Amino acid sequence: MSTLAVVGAQWGDEGKGKVVDVLAAEADLVARFAGGNNAGHTLVVGGKKIITHLVPSGCTYPGTRCLLGAGMVIDPEVFAEEIAEIRAHGLLQGDELRVSLDAHVIFPFHRELDGLREDASAAQKIGTTRRGIGPAYEAKVGRRGIRVRDLLNPARLRARLEHNKSALEPEFARLGGARQIDVDALCEVAAGWAQWLRPMVCDASAEVLDYVAAGRPVLFEGAQGALLDVDHGTYPYVTSSSTIAGGVCTGLGVGPTLIDGVWGITKAYTTRVGAGPFPTRLDGEQGERIRAAGGEYGATTGRPRDCGWLDLPALRLAARRNGLTGLVVTKLDVLAELPAIEVCTRYQDDLDPGRDGFDDAVPVFEPVPDWGDPSWGDRVSAARSVEDLPKPVRAYLDLISEHVDVPVTMISVGADREQTIRLGAAF
Repeated sequence: MSTLAVVGAQWGDEGKGKVVDVLAAEADLVARFAGGNNAGHTLVVGGKKIITHLVPSGCTYPGTRCLLGAGMVIDPEVFAEEIAEIRAHGLLQGDELRVSLDAHVIFPFHRELDGLREDASAAQKIGTTRRGIGPAYEAKVGRRGIRVRDLLNPARLRARLEHNKSALEPEFARLGGARQIDVDALCEVAAGWAQWLRPMVCDASAEVLDYVAAGRPVLFEGAQGALLDVDHGTYPYVTSSSTIAGGVCTGLGVGPTLIDGVWGITKAYTTRVGAGPFPTRLDGEQGERIRAAGGEYGATTGRPRDCGWLDLPALRLAARRNGLTGLVVTKLDVLAELPAIEVCTRYQDDLDPGRDGFDDAVPVFEPVPDWGDPSWGDRVSAARSVEDLPKPVRAYLDLISEHVDVPVTMISVGADREQTIRLGAAF
């Protein structure tokens, strides 16, 4: 293989940042295809924590090209701050960053509109990050979006800002805001963005195809998770972009025949942040214990994540909709700290999440046999091969693979990149 897509196989927060960081050691190009700074990827390198929101997780390798695709929405203010923070770690010192000319831009009025709408939603809150992601994608499909290429054309930029002003000011008034969109001020700010972005811009599709044609390894990086996909997730409690592997094609402008493999990332348990169905959610002490052991707080928002046992029906659905060729199981060390665990193998009444949805799903849990040796936590964290893992832990991994019908290709047993067990070749 010369290309590999890495996607979340749950409701996001599966550990994509670490996994892509590990795999990026073998890639010449890491290309992100969707989402915005509603994503948060935590990288731990040499004991130092780096959190990225827009920059692809390949940024820790000098010389590795990092590409932000057309399917993304980019807040230039956040992007600039993130680049500066990463460079403070001694990274991104060269010309590694590239940005698609056709990526859309988040403006301050998108962020404000996002917050006003969420506040007005009352019981129908989605749990948005209030970063302006949804309104920017809405503008994109409403044909009033502003792309990176528009920042480089002052006349076209002004016309598009005027279009947004006329479309959105009545909405601000309806929501009780007094927001007036100052086109002159925004044009001045955007001119500054254009100046420092200009050296990075590119035709993202051509960039990817050049690497593929040369046989150079390319890693496609997803954001959020399959069950948050705008078309195939738990609608309406979803994000605003295509998070499944098909989003590689639309977000980067490449054909599906160029995707050689797709690895889906799943925690050894399940988490979700924000509103929406979550069949295996654990309330009370059990859920809190997993949250505490796993540090389950959002990298972007800091919100506590709901936690529950692994949901195999949901994982099977994600595998089917992504065409997964490999499974990456993360946070196995967290689960090893618990005295006993269970797993959801099916829903009552043979409910199928793809056909019937998740709203009425009642999970059927089964205990995982022989689980609970107090010494496992340290033993699992120190493991560097499957043979190092306790037999019941290996049996749990086999159970996941058998139920989902996808081989386990990588296991994460800790936050650092060295705490990784590889079972399959990426490239």
